[in-house]
Amino acid sequence: MPAKDHPNNAPGVPMVFPPVVERLQIKYMNPLVKRVTRALPGMAKIEHRGRTSGKTYQTVVTPYRKGNTLAIALAHGKTDWVKNVLAAGEADVLLGRKTVHIVNPRIVPAGGDASGLPFMARTQSRKMGVLVADIA
Repeated sequence: MPAKDHPNNAPGVPMVFPPVVERLQIKYMNPLVKRVTRALPGMAKIEHRGRTSGKTYQTVVTPYRKGNTLAIALAHGKTDWVKNVLAAGEADVLLGRKTVHIVNPRIVPAGGDASGLPFMARTQSRKMGVLVADIA
């Protein structure tokens, strides 16, 4: 299935990677990276609750922080973890040994106004959507 037909490919939040890369990352890379996330600079885990199950999930992300704003580029489109965080309106992000609580999550669409975001998030926002949230 091409990326343009994939369910994660939402308006304003395009999938940058092909679906095969997403499947490989979910099945093989994420389980390995989850174990060493604390030791990897620039990596974090976002802890969110399922929309219907209520089950707690952890997903590996690359967050960018500027002041009390946290931004996460959405290279895989509008995935389940993004939908979960938007529905709940909050999540916890495990940054190394520190946990921050984020609130007021919103999506800046690809090519949208990314002023005020960290440099890397602004750069990536040209081609992909960015989840932006306030640190509580």
